[in-house]
This record gives sequence, structure tokens and C-alpha cells, in this order.
Amino acid sequence: MKDKPEGLEQAFFVDEGERDPLRLVARESRPKRLMRFYKQATVAPVEAGFAVLLDGKLVRTPAKRPLVAPHEGLAQAIAAEWAAQEEFLNPLTMPLTKLGNSAIDGVASQMAEVVQDVAKYAESDLICYRAGEPEGLVAAQSEAWDPFLRFAREELGARLILFEGVVFRPQPAEALEAVARAIGAFVGEGQGAPFRLAALHTMTTLTGSCVVSLSVAQRKTEAEAAFSATHVDEDYQMRLWGADEEALARRAGRRREMLSAARMALLCAGL
Repeated sequence: MKDKPEGLEQAFFVDEGERDPLRLVARESRPKRLMRFYKQATVAPVEAGFAVLLDGKLVRTPAKRPLVAPHEGLAQAIAAEWAAQEEFLNPLTMPLTKLGNSAIDGVASQMAEVVQDVAKYAESDLICYRAGEPEGLVAAQSEAWDPFLRFAREELGARLILFEGVVFRPQPAEALEAVARAIGAFVGEGQGAPFRLAALHTMTTLTGSCVVSLSVAQRKTEAEAAFSATHVDEDYQMRLWGADEEALARRAGRRREMLSAARMALLCAGL
């Protein structure tokens, strides 16, 4: 086997010609078969944080930047994904690596745009659009989503308005400003900011709710419970008509992404 160059590129994480890691983490990508070419995955301190090494060589992102995490715990978790690979590398089993790539290659250079994208979800947040019937669905939505409305009001200072149906209605400017402040406070500054924002963006796009994702990011709600809460409509329909295997498989993939994003948010907080 030929020696790998100094710095190991993860080109197999991004399709040919694609350089949008934010889009990559929001969907399941087809893994390309690449044999495991290393024996050991380790972590080493560097100036910008903690680098992931394979047999002592830097791992690089698809854009050829060093894969460096802001916290040792996160770097160790990413290295553990590499260490767990078998004969062939499977990107679908390396969600933290993909999120790290997104933070470094996609988010770090466009922080303001990504923050704006997350904040925009508050304008039509999932938890604010309720069914008028049947009674069972109305009750299920209220039970699952009302706690997040209280979180937004009591913890974020955002009084969001409920609407019946799916037609867009504007939220009060004061509420949207309060959510935007909460996003900024969570993301913060420094080396960890792109990683926290990548995690928050992923959770928001997967749930359709920046309020739910902020609740998870602030450790007010467990990621598993939050993900289930945002699928209350789907669960209600499945109880009536039965489960669709393909839909369940797609949901399982989104769940993996959600739990990984929540884990990154915790690891970036040093937890």
C-alpha cells in the first residue's frame, strides 16, 4: 500500500463537485468504499485546539483543512469514530466527523449567514402551527409542544403566537429578536463557535424548530425527547394508518444526525 501524504483528506465524505458540508449533514449521503488504511486514531494538542491523527498524520477535511476540534472531548469522540471503522470506512457511522467537516469547511467562513438561517425558522416555527382537528391530534400537539412554548417565553423571553393551519403568519418582532439573541448567546465566539453553530443548525433543520433546538442546546430537553416531540404528527398518522418502512428508515437516519448534533453541542460546552 502506498504511503498516504502528510495530512489525510476525507474526500469520500463529499460527492464529486460538492463543497457544501451544511447540505451534506442534512441528508444521508451514499458512502464510497474506501479501505481502512491506518492502524491507530489519536488526538494531539495544537495551537487551535486538538487535532485528530491517523497513525500520527493529520486528518484533513474535504477542503483540505486540518480536522481540529476546539475541545479535547470532541476530538476524542471524533477519533473514536475513526478507531471504530472496520475493513472499509463508512461515513454514515461517523456523524461527528461530518459535523466537524461542516463546521470547519462550511460554517466558519459564513457565520452570519448560518445564524440568520437558524433564526429564520422562528418566523414559522413548527411548534406554532397547530391542527384544528381531529381532537386526538390537537391534544397530542399540545402535550408535545406547549412545554417548548413555555421555554421560549420563560427562558428566551420570546412570546410566540399560535396559529391554526399551515398558512404562514408573522410573529411579533420582539419575539423574533429575543430568539435571535438566544442564538447569538449560545453560539458565542472563539474556536468553538462554528462547531456550536453547526450543531444548532443541524438540529434546527432536522426538527423544523429553532426553539426546540435551542432547548436541547441549553440542556433543558434531552435530544431524544425533542426529536420525538417534533414527530408527533407523523406518529399520529402511523397510529391511524400503520408505519411505512421507508419512512421509518429515513427517520432513523435523521435521528442519528440529531443525537450527534446534540452530542457535539454538549462536547463543545465541555460536558
